[in-house]
Amino acid sequence: MSRGRFALAGLGLGLAASQAGHLLAYELRYGSAAAQLQSAGAHAYFPAVVKTGLGAAAAVTLLGLLVVGFARVSSGRPIPHQPAPSFMRLVAFLYTVQLACFVLQEGGEAAVGGASPASPAVLLLWGTVGQLPVALVAALTLRWLLMRLGPALAQIRLQLAPLWQRFAYAATTGEFPLATDLAVSLEAIGAAFSRRSPPF
Repeated sequence: MSRGRFALAGLGLGLAASQAGHLLAYELRYGSAAAQLQSAGAHAYFPAVVKTGLGAAAAVTLLGLLVVGFARVSSGRPIPHQPAPSFMRLVAFLYTVQLACFVLQEGGEAAVGGASPASPAVLLLWGTVGQLPVALVAALTLRWLLMRLGPALAQIRLQLAPLWQRFAYAATTGEFPLATDLAVSLEAIGAAFSRRSPPF
């Protein structure tokens, strides 16, 4: 996978995982009152955002698992692995994205609600408590997919190549042979149909 695609995939996963980390941080900090705090006032948007983000991340992960499973079952052998970024590098990348999202989200909510923003130390503490465990799980999932998804897709393309070739051959139109006889000239046709008067 190219660096651009890796950065895009990591950024998307980090944004979705930051909402899970936000949810975890509030659950640990406020306990049973977390659900009420995260669905009222400036936080009213949060339930819909977290459901959408986690649903999208789960759908992408499930699709990747299905692709890898189908490639392994159809080939009858384990799928080879391709190189992937180290686990700690993925954790650092995802944790940075998630923590930045958490700080910006908390600052935006405080500004909209008219409350005084929390101190940087408090944001860093609860951001780490909520985001780091989620970053570990997300990094493990992303690394597993990066190692197996590319070879699985290549294996599926290899197996479908003969079928695609047969389909392309069947879909081609037959060639029409060129005419072998020369066309008769207009003069010859006119002479054949010309009528002569009978002789006297």
